[in-house]
Amino acid sequence: MANNKSAKKRIQIAERNRLINRSYKSTVRTLTKKTLENCEKYKKEPNKDNEDLVKTSLNKVFSLIDKAVKKNVLHKNNGANKKSKINTFVKSTLTTK
Repeated sequence: MANNKSAKKRIQIAERNRLINRSYKSTVRTLTKKTLENCEKYKKEPNKDNEDLVKTSLNKVFSLIDKAVKKNVLHKNNGANKKSKINTFVKSTLTTK
């Protein structure tokens, strides 16, 4: 255990940051899954409402990934890879009917 004040403070800050990072990563995973579910829904029923749903969920997940990269929760290449994989799946879903 830490013996001095600064070490105790660093432990508290590290724990706080860990929880914030965990929430960002969890939310990115959740939004990614929702985007993929919306793509599946669009495949079953290709209409304008489902297409809009896919596009809005894609924008949300992209925005959150960019924020996570900006706050150094995710590495920039990791964020780019996540966005690329999601975008590839969405594009293939929207183009093939």
